[in-house]
Amino acid sequence: MPRSETRAERIYTNLRGDILTGRLLPGQRLPFAELGARYGTSVGVLREALSRLVEQGLVLSEPQLGFRVTQVSEEDLRDLTSTRIDIETLCLRHAITHGDLAWESRLVAAYHTLDRTPELASTQPPTVNEDWAAAHAAFHAAILEGCPSRRLRDIANSLRDAAEIYRRWSRHLGSEDTRDIAGEHRALRDAVLARDVEQAEAALTRHISYTTHALLASAPGDLMTSNDATPAGATPA
Repeated sequence: MPRSETRAERIYTNLRGDILTGRLLPGQRLPFAELGARYGTSVGVLREALSRLVEQGLVLSEPQLGFRVTQVSEEDLRDLTSTRIDIETLCLRHAITHGDLAWESRLVAAYHTLDRTPELASTQPPTVNEDWAAAHAAFHAAILEGCPSRRLRDIANSLRDAAEIYRRWSRHLGSEDTRDIAGEHRALRDAVLARDVEQAEAALTRHISYTTHALLASAPGDLMTSNDATPAGATPA
């Protein structure tokens, strides 16, 4: 791989990680001069990384103002959750209806990888294991791969990307410490493989909704409205 591509991927990974761990805060401006000094790279590489993060819903691009980290809010979280449930359950329904044996095999393989990957890294305080995060995304993408509509799959996946910042903040706040997330994934896998649309949609809806309910119940009062809030265990930039 060319050196420039390697550097671009590294900067993208570092930027994304700093957003998801709270080192770059929701609503924070991302001026090129500061980012260039922070990551030791050029404007071109930063623009490429930021554009990818815009596509994932983690960064906003504002005409004449540049880039900033997406701001979290209760209103946005509720709207995002409701929209995800509508789109992902529709995509799931099509996947169960149209998915073939090869799709089932990919789903089983993705679940196996997720189930065997530790969720938390061995850090203090504990943080999400990036290998688990990748396996988690791959499992949910595998479920929806059975849907024949590429556009619908793309919309569903982009909404999942946009929700990532809320999932990570929920972990920082300790609001999912008692959650049986492995059991949720197992129930979802079993319902999908049984081709039980009703049970699969119910399992997916519960899975999507859990973080929203937990985060709203445990977040400090100003977390979802203030640009200055910092999640527990996070370090301000």
